[in-house]
Amino acid sequence: MSHPQSYEILLVPSFAEDATADDAERDAAESDAAEPDDVEPDDVEPGGAIRSAVVSATGETGASGYPRYSGEGIVADIDTETHTVEALLVDGAELSYSLSARIRERDAEAGSDADR
Repeated sequence: MSHPQSYEILLVPSFAEDATADDAERDAAESDAAEPDDVEPDDVEPGGAIRSAVVSATGETGASGYPRYSGEGIVADIDTETHTVEALLVDGAELSYSLSARIRERDAEAGSDADR
């Protein structure tokens, strides 16, 4: 099985994850009444990514045993089967407990992103 050659890593505040479940339920209830023209630029989901980086496969295996990806100050070991970040360094330091990492697989052929 070949591994994806790159991912986009999104660093998000952990409180954003707590709020998204409640927001999703509320948004689903309101979506029937809302028209597409009602969405304003300021209505973007609060607590979005505070940093993102595209990381590329290094060909190495990290200490966690998963393929290592690196780029833009971020080094990550990613389980390519479950799309889980198993280890992460941001600018050489471990990720703060107040942040979490999400990834998007980068589709090399189409040049687009696929959310994970």
